[in-house]
Amino acid sequence: MTSTVPALGTQTAEGSALQAVLLDMDGTLVDTEGFWWDAEVEVFAGLGHTLDDSWRHVVVGGPMTRSAGFLIEATGADVTLAELTVLLNDGFEDRIGRALPLMPGAARLLAELSAHRIPTALVSASHRRIIDRVVTSLGPQNFALTIAGDEVERTKPFPDPYLLAAAGLGADPARCAVIEDTATGVAAAEAAGCHVVAVPSVAPIAPAFRRTVVPSLEQVDLSFLRGLMTEKR
Repeated sequence: MTSTVPALGTQTAEGSALQAVLLDMDGTLVDTEGFWWDAEVEVFAGLGHTLDDSWRHVVVGGPMTRSAGFLIEATGADVTLAELTVLLNDGFEDRIGRALPLMPGAARLLAELSAHRIPTALVSASHRRIIDRVVTSLGPQNFALTIAGDEVERTKPFPDPYLLAAAGLGADPARCAVIEDTATGVAAAEAAGCHVVAVPSVAPIAPAFRRTVVPSLEQVDLSFLRGLMTEKR
């Protein structure tokens, strides 16, 4: 996917300190966290192993290398990390090819940000091949920039993807709002110095300084995001 970045002078809406909105993908915009787990269960069943459901909380939201590496070590499966990565991406891609449900409020929020010309980036630990498939459904016109997990040296929970996205949009991380669904993603965004809206998917996330927790994207709109920049917490 070819990304375009708006000119710096057009980035900040008049009267607002909000410079950009950076969004996670799986579990935040698209209801696919379960797809990853289903793909992992299926792949390991084919390798002769049953995954413990409690491991789901360990692998959610992390980079492929961490999740796949953990599952190889936990099961003792006879598969390399490179082989497993291909199998998992294939399994996930097959599932999103059949159905790609959006999270409640996602389409409305993206449309609002686009209508008001708020620079928006998709920041995911998923690989480029997966992101490009999903963005086709989300609408490539809704994103000035996309960051994939296999295109950065250190992905979430490190701040690198969010710092790269902010820099690509010409924005100050402290004036960016990040929307995430996992503790791993929240950690990355907070380490980058961004304001965070957490919409927990698989595991609960507690409120904290510069972190607001909401039950659904249906509670999030542009006015809400602008308010984060001035709210004293």
